Amino acid sequence: MLVGCLGFAASLMIISAAGASSVRVIDGDTLEVNSIRYRLHGIDAPEAGQKCNRAGGGQWPCGRAAISRMQELVSRGKVVCDDRGADGYGRTIAVCRADEIDINSTMISAGLAWAFRKYSDDYIAQENAAQSQARGIWQANTETPWAYRSQKWNVARQETPDGCPIKGNVSEQGKVYHPPWSPWYSKTKVTLSKGERWFCSEADAVAAGWRAPQWGN
Repeated sequence: MLVGCLGFAASLMIISAAGASSVRVIDGDTLEVNSIRYRLHGIDAPEAGQKCNRAGGGQWPCGRAAISRMQELVSRGKVVCDDRGADGYGRTIAVCRADEIDINSTMISAGLAWAFRKYSDDYIAQENAAQSQARGIWQANTETPWAYRSQKWNVARQETPDGCPIKGNVSEQGKVYHPPWSPWYSKTKVTLSKGERWFCSEADAVAAGWRAPQWGN
């Protein structure tokens, strides 16, 4: 079971003339709007526990910075997301806007997310501009989130049963799974007698009724 506070997001009520939206910031590239979970199209933000390199040395908590910027953006007005299909993890791929501000594009322009070129080239121009001005993640050479996830995954696979490193936790917050890049991964214990279990993929965890953790406030 999980030891300590999960830091789950509290709902933000965004009020406008068009009505109210219940918005949760899950992480730097995922939102929940009116109980629908959206993965932002074309971007990949630093993971919640990830740190990036600073210009001149040292590191800064880029994952937390991305989450904080998302929270600031969704507070600006009613959040509306389109529907570009599902991603296999129970999420809808989308471009989301807050008071007509394109959240996806803004995160890239701020240097708080990478253009996810593996899936889309929509935000390459914004990424190039952020890189040329050394904003955020571009102030120094740093690890991409997909490389960060891969490294964490490969290490965890060597230390877990049957090479399945995702921890399915059961707590008062419900069934939450923690992949190896989760900030709470090392503190999460799997107790089989309590119905907790290991998973080989996020898709398996979602299919079994577990959900990803939420890191916004």
